[in-house]
Amino acid sequence: MSALKDRLRGDLTSAMKARDEVRSSTLRMILTAITNAEVAGKEHRELSDDDVVGVLSSEAKKRREAAVAFEDGGRKEMAAKERAEAAVIADYLPAQLSVEEIAEIVAAAVEQSGAAGEGMKAMGKVMGLVQPQVKGRADGAAVAAEVRRQLG
Repeated sequence: MSALKDRLRGDLTSAMKARDEVRSSTLRMILTAITNAEVAGKEHRELSDDDVVGVLSSEAKKRREAAVAFEDGGRKEMAAKERAEAAVIADYLPAQLSVEEIAEIVAAAVEQSGAAGEGMKAMGKVMGLVQPQVKGRADGAAVAAEVRRQLG
């Protein structure tokens, strides 16, 4: 079993004992999403820490998008709830990369792939090199925007 999944389970127990409703409900949701990912497909498999980080990243993205949607809809209390859940999830994600760090990684990938003069046709090639380096540490949209900026 992955160490991160064990940590999530232990923290859920602690949150329940402390009667921390937001943390315990968020951790339950995360553990359910991990279980769903494990049983998806033809056969059950145990997720690695990297796979768990992927699930956490997608759950965090859902919370960010929902918070924006609730904010736009005038439902401030629901937006605050989504942001609180996103903050709990962020505790388990690797440290996020800064804009400068993303720019450095993208620049190195553009140089490595030789895509400097190819323009937007090389986007897939560059993203293929960048994604494994930033997985779980940067928002995909921010990375894609930086790749577009450097290629365009």
